[in-house]
Amino acid sequence: MPGPLATLRSLHAEALRRRTYETKPAMSAELLLEVRDLHAGYGRAEVLHGLNLKAPAGSVITVIGPNGAGKSTLLNALMGVLPSRGAISYRGQPQALRTLEERVMQGIALVPETRALFGTMPVEDNLLLGGYRLVRLGRADTAADLDRVYTLFPRLKERRLQLAGTLSGGERQMLAVGRALMGQPDLLMLDEPSLGLAPLVVREIFRTIEGLRATGVTILLVEQNARAALEVADHGYVLEMGEIALEGPADELARDPRVIDTYLGAARPKSAA
Repeated sequence: MPGPLATLRSLHAEALRRRTYETKPAMSAELLLEVRDLHAGYGRAEVLHGLNLKAPAGSVITVIGPNGAGKSTLLNALMGVLPSRGAISYRGQPQALRTLEERVMQGIALVPETRALFGTMPVEDNLLLGGYRLVRLGRADTAADLDRVYTLFPRLKERRLQLAGTLSGGERQMLAVGRALMGQPDLLMLDEPSLGLAPLVVREIFRTIEGLRATGVTILLVEQNARAALEVADHGYVLEMGEIALEGPADELARDPRVIDTYLGAARPKSAA
């Protein structure tokens, strides 16, 4: 019996022959994700203390805050990697009893801070593995999916036969995001996508995040780079010591004196004399 990668390769070859392109239908403005009174942590150490968050479909939501505030813990709890208390609702359905695999099949994808790539496999094989959700759903068209990813990240097409472990930091981040997109998620969660990258690469990554709006995917972006995150987001949350300290439209948060002083590193405008 062929393994998952062999199956994906076979589907890719078939799709290349028929070249069937399908456009993902636009999503309505429903509330895709709602989190209420979320508590999560590691063992007896609680990190999140009653967190509330909402993500309308098609929006870009960012969670900013200092190191150790609980941002990665939030994403891991939403993904089902960590146990949690409280209510997580996705498309109106409670997630408490859903496993990680079931959440993936519903259309939730996480790009972790570590990127979690298969370093000894070529770029394209890493991307193909990202499409396994659609294979399970019987909706795989890997040729079109690869084309979409390669359009977003032309460098990945140039490196498609190169081992993932030999890529630069920026290219590895592109591959991690591209692999998640191969499953056509409705909710894409990004954990510190700019971490450790050169400024030019960071700008490229955030341009891509902004460009993903057109695909209809909802993005939950966790970032320490508050300025860049607020520039691309619709709504923002400031997480401090496991609790939401501030929230509001991203452009308003970017002008909030507390956010400017603490996270943006810019002086407040002086009042006229």
